[in-house]
Amino acid sequence: MPHFQHILKVSCVLLSPGRPPPWGRSGGGAGVAQGAGAGGVVRVSTGIRGLDEALEGGVPRGSWVAVTGEPGTGKSVLCMHFAWAGLNAGDPVVYVTTEAEFRDVVRQAKMFGMEFDRFKAYDIAGRAEPGETPNIVVVDIFGLLKIARQLSESQEEHGGEAARRRWFTALDVGTLTAAVHEAYRMLGVLREEKARTPYKHVRLVIDSISAFWADKPVMARKYSYDLKIALHRENVTAYLVSQYAMTTKSTFGFGLEHIADGVLHLWMDDVESSKEVRRHMIVKKMRMTNHARTAFKLDITPGKGAELAPIKT
Repeated sequence: MPHFQHILKVSCVLLSPGRPPPWGRSGGGAGVAQGAGAGGVVRVSTGIRGLDEALEGGVPRGSWVAVTGEPGTGKSVLCMHFAWAGLNAGDPVVYVTTEAEFRDVVRQAKMFGMEFDRFKAYDIAGRAEPGETPNIVVVDIFGLLKIARQLSESQEEHGGEAARRRWFTALDVGTLTAAVHEAYRMLGVLREEKARTPYKHVRLVIDSISAFWADKPVMARKYSYDLKIALHRENVTAYLVSQYAMTTKSTFGFGLEHIADGVLHLWMDDVESSKEVRRHMIVKKMRMTNHARTAFKLDITPGKGAELAPIKT
């Protein structure tokens, strides 16, 4: 398992004095869904027309976008649109799902007119290498368990007595980092095995990132920084789902929204008062572009998925 020795090093990357942040390095640039929009910024389609319009043409390429909200507000549906738009634009996709098996994501997406099974998908939990280069690599909880086990075994074999006391778990930021880099390798977007920056544009979905600090929310900001140092690249545009607690209406662990380039916040009216489900979305933040300042009504429609409309006053 030679490539896991390198991935193990990547999963523990830290900034050192005099070393430039990895997200400051330039990369190639291929497979972006949309070209330069307003201000000459290269943009990536969200897969939702109204949201693209609210962002002057799409998310600036290389952005980390936090998708925040309580359960049932439509966060996962936004992720499906983002991944679907990428597949249709020729972008390789890494889809990390801790909340559901990918087959369930595929079934739900099909209800909204997104047929993921038209593309070549590879589950990282599989035993064999993919027979051909996939369009999308899936990382679910079973894939994370596999990577955690391989990392732990590799560290025990090569790291000595101290390393044997460091065991990776499925919901470990180091495991997530290693799994994403392994997905890059399988997608064929690294020019060499030890490279960390994809040479072509990749879409990354992590649904949800909150799972990785569920047992220690106070560490959310540190883990967010560690993840950004390890994975943030100009050629990777990411959606990272952040769960909000139903009781407090606030994020479960503070940190991701601070380091994210953009925040798409979703919420719904109190169902006990309104007697119906009324969803809303607002672009709270998006670097490198102007964006709509007012909230939208968010409908999730069979055959179409997420649709935005102005809120009538």
